[in-house]
Amino acid sequence: MSLYTRRMTGETPNTNNSNAPRVIALMNQKGGVGKTTTTVNLAAALARQGQRTLVIDLDPQAHATLHLGVDPASLETSAYDVILSPDAEITGAIRKIRENLWVLPAETDLAAIENELQTAQDRNQRLTNAIKVVSNRFDAVLLDCPPALGLLTLNALASADEVLIPMQAHFLALQGVSKLLETVTLVRQSLNNDLSVLGVVLCMHEKQTTLSQEVVADLEEFFASASGTEVAWSNARVLSPPIRRNIKLAECPSFGQTIFEYAPTAAGAQDYTDLALSLLGKAKAENTQPEPAPSQEEPAKAAPAKPKVEAEVEPKPSTQAADQIEQPRQHNQPSNIQSYTPSPYGDPYPDFRV
Repeated sequence: MSLYTRRMTGETPNTNNSNAPRVIALMNQKGGVGKTTTTVNLAAALARQGQRTLVIDLDPQAHATLHLGVDPASLETSAYDVILSPDAEITGAIRKIRENLWVLPAETDLAAIENELQTAQDRNQRLTNAIKVVSNRFDAVLLDCPPALGLLTLNALASADEVLIPMQAHFLALQGVSKLLETVTLVRQSLNNDLSVLGVVLCMHEKQTTLSQEVVADLEEFFASASGTEVAWSNARVLSPPIRRNIKLAECPSFGQTIFEYAPTAAGAQDYTDLALSLLGKAKAENTQPEPAPSQEEPAKAAPAKPKVEAEVEPKPSTQAADQIEQPRQHNQPSNIQSYTPSPYGDPYPDFRV
């Protein structure tokens, strides 16, 4: 970035880290799993920790753009222009949203980018080249990928260091993760040898159900079995904490706000703060809901010791919900994720072109 550009925008290069920013592609080929919600609110949480963070919206639906309060109809330049033309100025297309938080917005024209760049030799490296122009301004770049394997997703994976997979703890989602890892393997072999899978973040999570417990156990077992191997997910893990189901996370996009402006004391704000701290290698934040102080009129008393229960005493009935105590159910579909192996019937993605 030139000195002239820095003076005009009021920005200074990132002097905290001389290396390139950490580029994370948030990807899931299944829609409605919390991908955009995680992209926006995780970026906001990183910004609140002092990380200069850029969100790049690569979805023609422009949901991340709307979530951050930018109207796609008002844009003069967007991610479409930056990817379409190598001469487009990415600096002028980036908008500052909050302190330490910027966005490269999207518009519906992105849907036509694949046809327009069909014959371009560098069609899969357009985003990589654009990020290099502003790399010294940011500590983290989060890419909100569309829920499909196309040119935009390939650009994201070609420019990313890591892939973060937002998903719900459902059995069908396990099959989707298997296909997604297959895609990452293909991209790693042809476009980006350094691409790795950071892990899975569980969204809209209800940890008390038997179903979610089984899915999480399968994921953890699968990632543990890949440790020490040469696959892209050898260091992946189920990230902590999971994002609890919280209606405030569904409400805030309609106001063009992140969870931290809309409901800063909600469970969603706490979870995304802790997730950001986990990615930064820091301790979790303190709970936003403090424990009530003892009444001044009555001093706090120590909890009485539990009486010893004799063997012949009949235990009291459990008050747990049925789904907490039921035995694991048998499912028609296999619950474990199968390791990726090349198909004996040829290329599983016949339209995949690099």
